[in-house]
Amino acid sequence: MKAVLQRVRRASVEVDSKIVGQIEQGMVVLLGIAKGDTAADVEFMVRKVPALRIFSDEEGKMNRSLQEVGGSILLISQFTLLASLERGRRPSFEDAAAPEDAEPLYQLTVERFKTQGYRVETGIFGASMILSLDNVGPVTLLLDSRQKERVKHYDQEQ
Repeated sequence: MKAVLQRVRRASVEVDSKIVGQIEQGMVVLLGIAKGDTAADVEFMVRKVPALRIFSDEEGKMNRSLQEVGGSILLISQFTLLASLERGRRPSFEDAAAPEDAEPLYQLTVERFKTQGYRVETGIFGASMILSLDNVGPVTLLLDSRQKERVKHYDQEQ
């Protein structure tokens, strides 16, 4: 599971000229679900993302988490994060999970964030979407659940 995380002051997603999700301060999470991803990958993302200290404190340092600032999440499914650009000029999406496998994990991610008390807005799984956002900083980070063992070890040391 791969995620692109963007710190935003506001963001919205539109489908068929209608806004279907929007947030104020928080994080846009573009989520790509790979073949072989499981609920363990979901749990890694749900635990890690809100705890990242990417919001500014009073001194302007990235020292606050989504939890601390009371921010929201705009979660967008994006299989193109799994693209391979190794051969030729056309991306290969062979590492992306099939929609029938990806959608339940995407929905589980939404529900797990909500269960933790976060306001979560979404696009529509599989739809063509227009995403508008004001990225603050800009701050854009990449997170890959396949690196969870390395990240888990580091988190335990903190």
